[in-house]
Amino acid sequence: MHQTLLKSAALVALTLTAPGMATAQTAAGTTAAPPLPSASTAYDDYARFYAASKNAPIWFRSDQAEAGPELVNILRHSAIEGFARGPELAAGVEAALAKAQTGDAAALLEADKQLSRAWVAYVQAISAPTPGMLYGERWVTPTVPTTFAVLGKALRAPTLVDHLRSVAAVNPIYAALRDSALKEAALPNGGNSARYAANLERARSIPATGKFVLVDAATARLWMYDNGRPVDSMKVIVGDKAKLGLPTPMIASVIWYATLNPYWHVPDHLVKKTLAPNVIKQGEGYLKKNGYEIVSDWNASQILPASSVDWKAAADGTAHVKIRQLPGKTNSMGKLKFNFANPEGIYLHDTPNKVLFAQSNRALSNGCIRLEDAQRLGRWLMGRDPTTISTAPEQHVSLPQGVPVYVTYLTAQPHIGEQALVRDIYGWDARSTVTTAAAIQAAGAGS
Repeated sequence: MHQTLLKSAALVALTLTAPGMATAQTAAGTTAAPPLPSASTAYDDYARFYAASKNAPIWFRSDQAEAGPELVNILRHSAIEGFARGPELAAGVEAALAKAQTGDAAALLEADKQLSRAWVAYVQAISAPTPGMLYGERWVTPTVPTTFAVLGKALRAPTLVDHLRSVAAVNPIYAALRDSALKEAALPNGGNSARYAANLERARSIPATGKFVLVDAATARLWMYDNGRPVDSMKVIVGDKAKLGLPTPMIASVIWYATLNPYWHVPDHLVKKTLAPNVIKQGEGYLKKNGYEIVSDWNASQILPASSVDWKAAADGTAHVKIRQLPGKTNSMGKLKFNFANPEGIYLHDTPNKVLFAQSNRALSNGCIRLEDAQRLGRWLMGRDPTTISTAPEQHVSLPQGVPVYVTYLTAQPHIGEQALVRDIYGWDARSTVTTAAAIQAAGAGS
């Protein structure tokens, strides 16, 4: 251990002369180390890790000389990612690297631990759940890795600098957005860096690999990803915030099955706004003509007669009526629906009204997501045409395997091969928790 650390000292001295590696200096010319993560209970984790690994160096291995400077670079620019302590920790890491030049084994070990604490703090910060996103299943809910998990991967990495870059990239969309955010931050007044930073916050829940569905409410498009790459896309219709006050929320969940010939359970606000007034005007025949029936509960324990409802009270909103629409040509769900667990009752579904997909503004729904081509999505999810041998309603057909679905809001579009900002239809860019002037200034200063 002693010889390994001493050999590393010479490499540290060389890397400290690289461009952009100036250390923090006091007025007297000595290196000043800003405070790193506190040595409390978290520090005990580091002590236990290093004890378990017999003080094996992570950062000062003889073949990993570039890892320290790369960590400094990552931390220096991390304020744009919402990691406010990043620039301060970068200076602390530089100071630790400078101290390691003494060749003293104890100093090298302490410097190794300091770099580890800074790296763990950063990784845990970018692993946090996206604020405002609803997580429907544990499978797709981000978990903040433990100190042991973060450092264990770093210690086992064949090339530590490549490992750092891979972890910091998060996913291709995130990496591209961060590059754009940093370029914008270097412009006068930060350019559009605040908007890119807002998108970074939303993009970090998207996986880097695997098969998944990505729905972007900002551009009203759905993307099918396989092996972490987009393989197909289609238009969708999403929630209308401007008129209805019903934006499609951000959700991460899993699609396990498709429903063929689905019922449509009419939302309360549409019963009040549309159905009840039409029954009052046109009579109970309106319900039969459009395939509606009244049920005692959503399990349809009992079909109720229309005469049992006080339709004026329903139109006033003082009486709540459960109404479903039978499968058919006019059914608002079309022929196919894809449910996924979430507290808002949002799902993907077919629609008989295809005309609306020609509109540039497709924020028109009550929150759920209408599909331009539900059959095509079904074939991709199921590996076959989504058909059944009967016309029976509500036929649930399991997928070969669950497919994660991520409903997000990206007003910056790197995943379609270009960097373009689109209209912030929901006004969510301004509510980001990381788009502060301090974060933008710090990112710009470090570029």
